[in-house]
Order: sequence, then structure tokens, then C-alpha cells
Amino acid sequence: MQALLSADRKRRVVIVGAGFAGLTAAKALAKEDGFEVTVVDRHNYHLFQPLLYQVATAGLSPADIASPIRNILRRQANARVVLAEVSGIDLERREVLAEGRRLPYDDLVIATGARHAYFGHDDWARHAPGLKRIDDATYLRRRILLAFEKAELEEDEAERRALLTFVVVGGGPTGVEMAGAIAELAKKALAAEFRVIDPGSTRVVLVEAGPRLLAPFDPAMSEKARLSLIELGVEVHLGQSVTRCDGAGVSVRADLSLHGHPEVFVLGDTATVADMQGHPLPGIAPVAKQQGAYVAGLLAARMCGEEKPPFRYRALGTMATIGRKRAVVQMGRFRASGYVAWLLWSTAHIYFLIGFRNRVSVVLNWGWSYLTFQRGTRLITGLPGSRLDNIGVTPSLRAAAAAWPIKDMLPVDAAHHDRPAP
Repeated sequence: MQALLSADRKRRVVIVGAGFAGLTAAKALAKEDGFEVTVVDRHNYHLFQPLLYQVATAGLSPADIASPIRNILRRQANARVVLAEVSGIDLERREVLAEGRRLPYDDLVIATGARHAYFGHDDWARHAPGLKRIDDATYLRRRILLAFEKAELEEDEAERRALLTFVVVGGGPTGVEMAGAIAELAKKALAAEFRVIDPGSTRVVLVEAGPRLLAPFDPAMSEKARLSLIELGVEVHLGQSVTRCDGAGVSVRADLSLHGHPEVFVLGDTATVADMQGHPLPGIAPVAKQQGAYVAGLLAARMCGEEKPPFRYRALGTMATIGRKRAVVQMGRFRASGYVAWLLWSTAHIYFLIGFRNRVSVVLNWGWSYLTFQRGTRLITGLPGSRLDNIGVTPSLRAAAAAWPIKDMLPVDAAHHDRPAP
């Protein structure tokens, strides 16, 4: 148990990362007068990662799923925001190193999230862009839309087929949602806009190493998701792995603190935490938010000379959407699929978005897309303007095009992605 501070100084809590875990911890300490909270992030916004794939597939704009951190914490008198990239931590002096500054702390919460993995093959990055940041989503959007533009001008049939083939690696919720969104973009939103190619002939291939999609779901729900994807025209390949990956995070104690440093906590995707059965907890938003609330409660308890029992994750359910009017939802014994599940999925995601403006914007965008099948944010932006030199098919891919033409591989489930609770 940590010693109590003298009454003349508040306890300094530094939170690195303004994702779901970090923001939840900061906001949970809002009414605790004994703390000074500093939130450090290299971006000035909080990103709602569960909807990143909709930015990548031109369904939403980046501003719809991001909110300024300062605006979120503007009414929290005991919190301040530091825009900086953290380069190190001095555990002995209890200081965070951030762009030449030293931020002292009494308690440190590390909630920086995780990067996407390439299974030890960094050279895959060219053909398998990840999806963790806004820049990733806008790059993917540019790459997907440019594939259609280049295919419209391509005279070689094999290369055209390769350009119109997209492979999504990973059959978790994000992979299923991404595959369905690309299929709907090609077969609905772009259907009548090209004169040479037929966007409806686009191949979307979803590859999953396990025996079924959506492993956390009941097998019957997984099968419904597979059938819904097939109905959208997605080719689903099960039991086919690309390679192996070790995405382990930092090992922590039962109270989420670092071994040997009870004042340092590691949350969210950054940490490896097991459930009651010894299985690692998934890297989803409910886990991160519950961890953030737990640590805030633990810090408040320690201020009073008390402790709390070990962290236990309470699974409220999980859900995934498979395009327009299709989704699967599982909450305890409750199961739903189809239109009802899609309404539940939509409501949950709108509810957990931060900011009234974002909620209204998403509702309007989704309503427009639902009624017209159109995507309102199909802008090709980026450094080379409207062209991207490396969008072409390499010789090795061209040689394989006849068997399985692959233009883009999207490893969206290679690393965990946050997702809201239903």
C-alpha cells in the first residue's frame, strides 16, 4: 500500500494515451479533488476506432469519429492536456519524457494502444496497410478508390482483375465489417459510375485461419455472418492462415500495475491480461474502458489507505455488422441477427460516440447511405494528389493473378481493435 500524501499537495497522475482506457481513467477522476491529472497524447483528438473502417470505405469522414481531447475534458478542472510524443519513462525519478519535457508523476497510467503487426514481414506493408489511425484510414480509402480508377484505364485484363480484388486477412469483427463494406462500396455505391469496368465484378476475399468467423460468437451466429457475407458476394476462406503472429503486450499484475512498480499501470491493448479461465482478454473498447474505470477507483481507494480486489472484466456482449441491414449481436443468452441486430449495432455505436455533433453527423450520413446507397466521402486525397505510383500490380502479384488475383491485403484483425459494448 502506498503512503498517503501530505495535505498540501495533490497526487499527480499522468495518463499517456487518450484512447478509451486513458480517457475513461481521466474522466473517472473528475470528482476526486486530491488528484492532478495530466493527459499526454501525440494527437490532439480522441479517435473512435471501431468506425475507422467506415472512413477507409468512404462511409464517414475523419471528423465524424474524432473529437478534440481538450474539448472532451474542458469542464474537468483537475485535468490538463499535453500535446506531445512520449519518448521514455524514468521509473527511478518518476518522470515521463515528452519532447524535451519531464512530467513528474506519483501514479502513471500507460494506455498507448497497439500497432498493427506484419507477422515479422515488414515488407508486406506495401500491400497490407494497417488500420489503427486516421492516416491509415484515409490512406486505405485513397488506395481502394484509386484501384477502381486505375482499373478503368488498364488494358491488361489480368492486371485489371488483380486491381479489382481485395483480400481482408482476419475474420474477427473488424475483418467481417471491412469485407462487407468494401463489397457494398463496389457493388452498390460505384455500380453505375464507370464506363469500362464493372465494379460489381470486384472480388472481395476474407481469409480466416480459424474454422469459423467471429470466434467469440456462438457458432450459429458465426454461420449467419458467413452466409450474409456470401450473400454480399464476399468469398470466405476458412482454415487458411497467412502466417503466425505474436502480439503479446506487457505482462501486468492482477491490479493492472507493472511488476515491481505499483505506481505504474498498463491498460488496454498495451497490456496482456487474462480472464478467469486464463485466456487473454480481447483488445476491445469495453475492456479498455472497464480497466480505466478500475484504475481510477483503485487510485481513489489508495488515497484513503484502502485497496481494491483484482480487476475482473465483465463481458456485456459483442456485435458486428455485415453491410447494410445485416449484423449479428450476442449479449448473454440474447441472440439477434439481420435487421434487428443492425439497428442495435447502429444505436450502440452512435451512443458511444463522443460529442453531439459527431452523433448527428453519423446519423445523417448513415441515413443518406441507407436511402441512396451512396457514400458521401469518396474523396481521393494525399501527397501525390489524385495518383499513387505504387498502386500498380507487381510482377510477382501479376504471376499469381490467374489463381488468386490479389491487389490489396488488409490485415485489419492482425492486431486488436477497439469496439464498443452493446
